[in-house]
Amino acid sequence: MNILSVDVAVIGAGTAGLSAYDAARKEGASVVLIEGGPYGTTCARVGCMPSKLLIAAAEAAHTIDVAPAFGVHVDGQVHVNGSEVMARVRTERDRFVSYVMEQLERIPASDLISGCARFIDDHTLQIDDHTRIGARSVVIATGARATYPESFKKLGDRLITSDAVFEWEDLPKSLCVIGPGAIGLELGQALRRLRVRVVVLGRGGAVGPINDPRVRAYTIATLGDEFPLDPDAKITDMQREGDRVTISRKGVAGDEVTEHFDYVLAATGRVPNVDGLGIENTTLALDKAGVPIFDSTTAQAQSSAWAPIAIFIAGDASDFIPLLHEASDEGRIAGANAARLALGNAVTPGLRRTPLGIVFTDPQIAIVGGGWPALEPGTFATGEVSFENQGRATILLRNRGLLHVYGEIGTGRFLGAEMIAPSGEHLGHLLAWALQNEMTVAQMLEMPYYHPVIEEALRSALVALARKLRKGATKGTQ
Repeated sequence: MNILSVDVAVIGAGTAGLSAYDAARKEGASVVLIEGGPYGTTCARVGCMPSKLLIAAAEAAHTIDVAPAFGVHVDGQVHVNGSEVMARVRTERDRFVSYVMEQLERIPASDLISGCARFIDDHTLQIDDHTRIGARSVVIATGARATYPESFKKLGDRLITSDAVFEWEDLPKSLCVIGPGAIGLELGQALRRLRVRVVVLGRGGAVGPINDPRVRAYTIATLGDEFPLDPDAKITDMQREGDRVTISRKGVAGDEVTEHFDYVLAATGRVPNVDGLGIENTTLALDKAGVPIFDSTTAQAQSSAWAPIAIFIAGDASDFIPLLHEASDEGRIAGANAARLALGNAVTPGLRRTPLGIVFTDPQIAIVGGGWPALEPGTFATGEVSFENQGRATILLRNRGLLHVYGEIGTGRFLGAEMIAPSGEHLGHLLAWALQNEMTVAQMLEMPYYHPVIEEALRSALVALARKLRKGATKGTQ
C-alpha cells in the first residue's frame, strides 16, 4: 500500500479538477490529482465540442436546403453521408480531447493518481487497493453522468444517452428524443437536419432553460414547425421490438399515436458523480439529492453540524450551474481556497460571473441572469421585440425569434433576458456583460448600434422597455 500525505487532493481530472489543481499549485500547496475514469473533460469527450461538430454538419445541410429561397439551386439530389458526418465528429472530438491530454502531460507524474477514490474520513482517501492519501483539504470534482428512469433499461442497446451518440459510425433512420432540455433540443434538431426522422417528447411542458411563458410558447411553435415537439407528451407505452422501439402516446386530438424508432435518446438529465465516494464516512451535510451542501462563493462544503470543513466541491459534481465556464471558475475557487485552508490561511469568496446559458438550436436560445424565475412580480417591466420583420434577420432568411429584456421599475436597472433569436449566443453575451456591469437600460441605449445588424433588434427591445419604465409600470406583464 502506497501512503501519501499532501496539502490538497483533487478528485476528478475534468474541467473543474484541472482548474482546481492549477489554482492549488499556484497557492504553493502540494497537490495530487486523482482520476478513476478516462482522461479528457466531459466537454471535449461527450459534451459541448462533439455536439457542436454535429450541429455544424447540420447547419451545412440546412444551408443547402434553404438556398433555393435565395435563388440559388443545387443541381441533383443532396445526400447526407452519415458515416462521413460521424467520422468527422469523432476525429475532431479526439483532437479536442488531445488538447486536454497535452495539459495533463505537463503535470508531474507523481501528482497523477489513477483509480477510484473513496473517503475513509474527512481527510483520508483510499484509491482502489493501492494508495491511501492523507490530505489537509479535498476537492470533489467528479463531474456528472447521464441518467434516465429505471423503466428505460428494458430498451437495451436501443436506448442511448448523449454520451454514446458520438460513437455512432453512421446515422440512424429514426430517433425519439425524450427530454426537450438543452441537449435534447440541440441533438434533435441537428439530427433532423441531417435527414434523421426525429420526434422530441417531454413531460411537464418545459422546453430548454426557458421560463418566460411567451418566449416558451414561441419556442415550442418555432421548433415544432421543424420536427414534432411535444413537451408534455402522454406516453402510454414504450417497448423494445426486435431492433426497434415502439412508442405509443396520446395525440393532440386525444387519439392514440404509435410510432417506431431505431433508437431512443434519453436526454432526461444528469446526476452528480458523488454516490460512490464514500460520503457516508465523512461529516458532509447533504441536500435531498445526496449532494454536499456548499457555499457557492467559496466552494467550501458544510458539515452535518453546519460548520465549514476542509472539503470543497466544484463543477458538475456540485449540481449548481453545469456549464464549462462555470466549472472552470468553480474549480479555480475551490482549488485556491482548499490550498489556503491547508496552509493555514482563510478562504475567500471568488468571482462568480453573471449567469449565462445558451442552447445552440436554430434560432438559438439564451438566458441572461436568473431569467424569468428571478423576477419579483410588480417590480419589473418587459421590453419585447420579434425578429420576424427585423431587417438583418429578414435579409439572412433567419427572421424567426422573440426577445424579452427586463428592467427594474424605479431604478431603470437592467435585470436580464430570455430569448430565442438568431445570433442568440452573441446577443446573450452583450446582455450578460451589461448585467455584470450593473448598467441601466438608459446606459445600454447609449451604446453604439450599427446598421443593418441583428443587434438593432436588441435596441428596439430596450427602447420598448425604457418606454414602459418611464411610464412607471407597476406590473411585470408582457
